Formats: sequence, structure tokens, C-alpha cells
Amino acid sequence: MAQGESKFMEVLEQKLTPLATIVGKNRYLLTLRDTFAVIMPLLIVGSFFTLLGSFPIPGWTDFLASVQVGDQTLSDLINVPATCTVSMMAIFVAFMMGYNFAEHDNLTDRVSAGLVTLLSWILLMPLYTNFTPEGATDVFQVSSVPMDWIGSKGVFVAIVSGFLSCAFYGMLVHKDLTIKMPEGVPPTVSRAFSALIPMTLTVVVVWLVRVAFVMTPWGDVFTFIYTFLQIPLQNLGGTVVAQAIIYLFAHFLWFFGIHGTNITDSVYNPILLALSAENQEAIAAGLPAPNIICSQFQSLFATMGGGGSTLSLLIAMLLFCKSDRILKLARLCIGPGIFNINEPVIFGLPIVLNPVLFVPFILVPFFNIVTTWAVMAIGLVPVPNGVLIPWTTPAVISGFLVSGWQGAVWQIFLLIAGVIIYLPFIKTLDKQYLAEQAAAELSDESQAGSEIDAIDLDNLDFDF
Repeated sequence: MAQGESKFMEVLEQKLTPLATIVGKNRYLLTLRDTFAVIMPLLIVGSFFTLLGSFPIPGWTDFLASVQVGDQTLSDLINVPATCTVSMMAIFVAFMMGYNFAEHDNLTDRVSAGLVTLLSWILLMPLYTNFTPEGATDVFQVSSVPMDWIGSKGVFVAIVSGFLSCAFYGMLVHKDLTIKMPEGVPPTVSRAFSALIPMTLTVVVVWLVRVAFVMTPWGDVFTFIYTFLQIPLQNLGGTVVAQAIIYLFAHFLWFFGIHGTNITDSVYNPILLALSAENQEAIAAGLPAPNIICSQFQSLFATMGGGGSTLSLLIAMLLFCKSDRILKLARLCIGPGIFNINEPVIFGLPIVLNPVLFVPFILVPFFNIVTTWAVMAIGLVPVPNGVLIPWTTPAVISGFLVSGWQGAVWQIFLLIAGVIIYLPFIKTLDKQYLAEQAAAELSDESQAGSEIDAIDLDNLDFDF
């Protein structure tokens, strides 16, 4: 039975590893991953100010709202950095899409590629805001950059237009449709002229797309993509079913030593970040957060201590196991595990290709997702406030920052529940390691005794 099980896992590993390699080398997924990795510090900075302005203590928020600074309140001023980062995240995405795609498309001038995607995104944008004066019924179009489209609602347009415009721009560059400057011209000037023809042609094509959409019922690309792509994706990705399925797949890959969350996050993370941005914008406006499933839900409640919610496993190892191998490993891994770094325990215990731990490694995150969604849906725990805190923030602290004291208490419950789920499985492994340890000690004692006997015989002195 064990041999058949081992053969089955070997076949799965052989099939999954090439798939993961292909996904890991896909330039579109790599571009998405790199883009959101680069803008994450900006979003975290903005989130700190949102947290400061909406810290879950009523007396503090009342104080900020009552302090007047000029013609604004202190609460309004604290929200400004969040407005300039989280509420304008699509601007950063639009530029970084071209900048990162250029690297994977072998374009040397990455800045020009970023400018192309940023300009293309702006060209497609309806540059007005609908405004109805107080007491009036007529709607006026005011020339402006609409805040709605430069925030979370404009992210998907930035992604789609970024891929298409940069791919077209790159094709023109690779066809050598560029202006060559003579030697001696400064490199900056040479690069500018080299990008001129491809950039111009790209802008013309994007402008024609804008003109074409003006003649449609939607009026612009942003409305079309938001209606037919972004809303359906967010509605699907924002469900507990989608979260559970994606995490089951990610942990299935992890079991075979493949970084599953790296693969799923490249596609799923933009959806979660958009949902988090909506939560943060709602909180800043004094409204309830609309999305239970979001980036904070995934990183702070689905898993604590890293993939598999292995902080619970480490606690079970420290409190209930006796073998030297597990105890020493737990002491080494508990520090990183508190800060959500769990590669040492995944590869050191190991969890990878270990059939004893496969079930709890999959089951604990699934349990966390379903139960957390349930308690948030019925209102026992507040929906995450959209604040993006560093992924290394320890459990309990992170729960308090995004969902108040209820979030902290709920994380403690999840950790305890995880310990209970992991316990029978890690105890089974502990017994196995204890047996191996006892056999090794017996073998060492036997070998030591043989060596002593051999030395005594060799040194017998027969001289009287």
C-alpha cells in the first residue's frame, strides 16, 4: 500500500512540476506578480494612515473628527496619504505594467515602455466627472480626472491596456521601427528618439480604440471592462467558494514542494487587492466595508504562520511532542513562524511529500476560510477594514488592526482549532520519530559496546 502511495505521489510530482515551471515562466503572470510586488509598499504606507484615521477606538476617531486644522479636520488630513496611494493605485499599476513587461519582452528602454502603458491608460479614460448641483436635477459633465477610475475600479483597465499596448509597442521595437541617432548623441536623447515612432503608432491605435468605444452603448473602455470583466471577476473572486478552491489548489501544489501561493497569487491577488481597496475607501468615507473576502482575509485569517497555517502546527509540536527531531525543529522554526515565514518547517519536518501531514495541511486553511467567512457574514467579527499591513505582522496583532478586538480573539480561536486538527497527525509522526530515535540510540550503544570490547581484547597483557 505504501509503495503504491509513493508511486502515485511520484507521478503527480512529475506531472505538476513542469506545469508549475511553465506558469512560473509566463511573462504575463510574471508581470502581474512584479507589478503588485513593487506597488505593495505604497499601498502599505497609505494603509497606515487609514489605520491611524480609523483606529478601532471610538474616542480616538471622535477626537480626530473634532480637531479643526484650517478649514479641514484632522481626520480629513490624515486621509490624504491614503487618497494619494490606495485611492490612486491604478496610476502606479498602469506605469509598472509596461515597466515590468518590458523586462520579460527583452525591451531595453523600460521607462519608455512604462510611459506607453500609462499614456494608453489615460487615453482610454473618460476625462470628466458627472456632477449634479445641490437642488438641481440636471447632470453636468465637469472636465477632470475622475477619482473613481484612478482607484480600484481602474485597476483592471490598467492591467488589460498595459498588456496590449506594451505588447504592440514591443512588437514595433523588435521590428526595428525606430530612429537611429548618430554616435556621440547623449544616450538619453538617443533613447527618446528611438521610442518616438513605436510610441506614436501605439498612441494612434489606442486613440482609435477610444474613438470606437465612444460610438458604443458603454461610451468608453473603462465602463465596458468594469461592467463585463472586473465586476464578474470580483464577484466570483470575492466568494468564499472561490477562496476555498484557490487555497486548496495552492496547498496541493505546496505539498509537492511547489510554491503554490506564488502561482495562484499572480492571478488572484489583483482581485483581492481591488476588493481591499474598496473596503478601505468605504471605511474612509464612513461607510461599512462591503467585501468579506479580500487581501486581508486571505493573508491574516486563512493562514497564520504561512501556508497550511503552520503556526498551529508549531505550537502543537512544542507542547505535545517528545522526539528530539520535532522539538529541536519546532524551537528553530517558532520564531520565523510567528512572523509568517514557514519554509523551514515545510521542508525541514518535512511537510512536502509527507502523507501523514497532507490532510491537516489542506484541512486547516479550509476550516479557517469557511468559519471566518461565516462569523463575518453574521456580524460576530467585523469585516476587514482594507488596511494593508505587512505580511510579517504576527497573528492577534494583525487581527486587531484589521478587525478590532473581535478579530484578535477570532485569530486565537483559529490557532487553537488548528492545533487540535494538527495534533493527532503530528503525534503519529512523533511516535514514528521516537521509534527511530530509540532504534538509533540502541544502535549507538551497541556499537559503542562492541568498540570497547574490541579495545579490551586488543590490549590484553599476557606478560607476568
